[in-house]
Amino acid sequence: MTHVHTHLGGECLHKCKYCYVRAMAKRFPSTMAKRYSGPIRIMPGELDVNYGKGKTIFIEHLNDLFAEGVPEKAIEKILSHCARFSFATKYVFQTKNPQAYMKWDTEWLSLDCLLGTTIETNRAELLSGNAPSPISRYAGICKTSTWADTFITVEPILDFDLDVFSEMLIAAEPDFVNIGADSKGHGLIEPSAKDINDLIAILQSAGVEIRQKRNLERLLKV
Repeated sequence: MTHVHTHLGGECLHKCKYCYVRAMAKRFPSTMAKRYSGPIRIMPGELDVNYGKGKTIFIEHLNDLFAEGVPEKAIEKILSHCARFSFATKYVFQTKNPQAYMKWDTEWLSLDCLLGTTIETNRAELLSGNAPSPISRYAGICKTSTWADTFITVEPILDFDLDVFSEMLIAAEPDFVNIGADSKGHGLIEPSAKDINDLIAILQSAGVEIRQKRNLERLLKV
């Protein structure tokens, strides 16, 4: 990934406890809070950005384009904007509602893209906010993996059931799995270093590529 771009303003509809954007909005009320509050909307000028060529761009890195409730017209306009530069640009999308990827199957045909989801744990009771459950995300990315390049991000990693979670991640057949930890001290229920190392070992033995985030070191030192 070489670049990021977000077209959307407004508060992410998932409202996760550990949301980076919500934390930044508190730190920078005159800029971040102004843009990322209120209803979801396309910000002025963002559809005019020229992506050029030779880039790998993470689209909507500060919001969730496919969250339930994002206007379909907005999604259509953003995907059309990406398609204008698809001849020499690769796109990365990530959502906690991967079931929605299937609604846009025609649009994906014109894009070189990598589609991902976040699954922090198999334990739904450890999550807060409005995002779909881990099992729903798993089902959505499994379907997506049959026709697209995919990845799963386990960040921030939460406590999990080793057998269940490892089986989910392997069965989804992602191209790779990112693993990272909470960096902002949200008081999340986190796994032990042993469980994380066991998870990584199981996934690697099944041929899954693991990409560890630097912030995972904190948990592995415990």
